[in-house]
Amino acid sequence: MGSVAAEKTVKGWAAHDASGVLSPYTYQLRETGPEDVLIRVLYCGICHTDIHQTKNHLGMSNYPMVPGHEVVGEVVEIGPSVSKHRVGDKVGVGIIVGCCRSCSPCKANIEQYCNKRIWTYNDVYTDGQPTQGGFASHMIVDQKFVVKIPEGMAPEQAAPLLCAGVTVYSPLAHFGLKEPGLRGGVLGLGGVGHMGVKIAKAMGHHVTVISSSGKKKAEAMDHLGADSYLISSNESDMSTAVDSLDYIIDTIPAHHALEPYLPLLKVNGKLILMGVINQPLQFLTPMVMLGRKTITGTFIGSMDETQEMLEFCAEKGLTSTIEIVKMDYVNEAIERLERNDVRYRFVVDVAASNL
Repeated sequence: MGSVAAEKTVKGWAAHDASGVLSPYTYQLRETGPEDVLIRVLYCGICHTDIHQTKNHLGMSNYPMVPGHEVVGEVVEIGPSVSKHRVGDKVGVGIIVGCCRSCSPCKANIEQYCNKRIWTYNDVYTDGQPTQGGFASHMIVDQKFVVKIPEGMAPEQAAPLLCAGVTVYSPLAHFGLKEPGLRGGVLGLGGVGHMGVKIAKAMGHHVTVISSSGKKKAEAMDHLGADSYLISSNESDMSTAVDSLDYIIDTIPAHHALEPYLPLLKVNGKLILMGVINQPLQFLTPMVMLGRKTITGTFIGSMDETQEMLEFCAEKGLTSTIEIVKMDYVNEAIERLERNDVRYRFVVDVAASNL
């Protein structure tokens, strides 16, 4: 199984207060349990959720906190009851690492909706120890919450798929929106939005990117392959697009009005919320009622969906658009992410960062 007893002391980068500034931090991992997989972290993506958590935007942060929930690594040790993974496997870990296994969502294999889910970081594991994320040299994770990286998929490319990729793939699968020929909108062209365009196009959809300005039009259409581009402040273009979309993936992680976008949906169309927002959103009920439209939201995806999404991306040759950085640049990367100054996802090369 491999012996890594000397590596139970882990080095990572942690936030120590609501400033969110990360700095080196040493801590202890639990012993590898019967169902556990010890992973040497290779890469870890940076997500907007990392900003919300490290800076206590949701008022529930505990410090010191090692963020990172788009983790790709190599298995270096397994517990005696592990059957899904072997030493040497390339694997991924997303945003949750535990669940109760007995509630209705768990029994339905949608464990991300378990009320006792355990977050990859800023949470407490079953042994009472705080969970810590992928901005570290190693992690120990229950095998249920570890997925295989498909053969031939670059590990740095896989990292954002474990959050941004499955966040888009899951609602399209769940709401029956995978069949070709549908017309979809992607609101916001960041880390999640750019994967929304790529995955929807790979499913055979006509994809419209919706943005507040035209500055990303060439990028959306020439690089990502969107079919059309809609500027939300252009009343004439928005009027022309009324009743044209089967769904809108709303990826904006900040407070914004919903009213401009609901008229774009066809009858039975769906506005799918994906951005984490700590302020109430508003809309006028007739805008929903007069088209039997749905405002809904989903949260990442199940472990089964995550594996399915990785296989789909491997089959279709989909990749994330990323910028790779070392850990000593992580604070600057987070500041740039807050300014939307990244195309489109930062990935930390943890293994090469000399932790």
